[in-house]
Amino acid sequence: MSPVVAEVLLYSCIVVMSALAGALVVVFNDRSTRLVTFLAFAAGVMFGAAFFHMLPEAYEGGGWWAFALVPMGFLFVLVLERYLVAHTCEEPPDCAEHVHGHALGLSAFLGLSTHTLFDGIALGSSVKEGVGAMALLAITAHKVPSSLSLASILQAEGKKRGTILAYTALYGLMVPVGAVLYFGFDAVLRFESLAPKALAFSAGTFLYIAVSDLLPHVNKHGRDKPGRNLVALAAGLLVMFMLARLLGHTEH
Repeated sequence: MSPVVAEVLLYSCIVVMSALAGALVVVFNDRSTRLVTFLAFAAGVMFGAAFFHMLPEAYEGGGWWAFALVPMGFLFVLVLERYLVAHTCEEPPDCAEHVHGHALGLSAFLGLSTHTLFDGIALGSSVKEGVGAMALLAITAHKVPSSLSLASILQAEGKKRGTILAYTALYGLMVPVGAVLYFGFDAVLRFESLAPKALAFSAGTFLYIAVSDLLPHVNKHGRDKPGRNLVALAAGLLVMFMLARLLGHTEH
């Protein structure tokens, strides 16, 4: 096994473990009021990921036209959730934290996984250039809050612990998949032309999930702790903002 491949495998294991660590914080917390707070934090993370990471990267790599895919991502989740996957129902007054339908968790998983796939491409290229440790730091720093957000959404949908951890592991495994794609097709495909479009599309899905699903859910079920949920939302935004300031664009 070559040193480059061994380094990518080691870093990929670290990323997957960090993703699972973020999910474990959620799956072993059974208090419903805490779940609403986690969802508020998830909304902040998704806002921050879209505005501080994805959209700047999309603009830098694809220019103004990359933003044309942002509303497409927004509409994709709208159609998926409202017309294809989710079912409508009137929540009874004693309905706790269950989010009806399964489009929200699937959309969050697909959006985060797309972002993580390009993290893997960045990791592969960084290891090849001898700066893999810096890429690992940037990627791992994002995986913990992002996986916590994903786990919160899946738990709110009523997913079991094993299912949540499986989704989280698959999400983390997009890093080695992205690295394999980089090494396998580096001489054939132009990843730099695809990445901005995928990131802009994913940003649109994140904005829809935060605005249309997470925040209304937090507002409806978190009225007893509005201050705590507002702090959690701000904390999610602040985490992603600080990561953007400290780590810059090393992840892509």
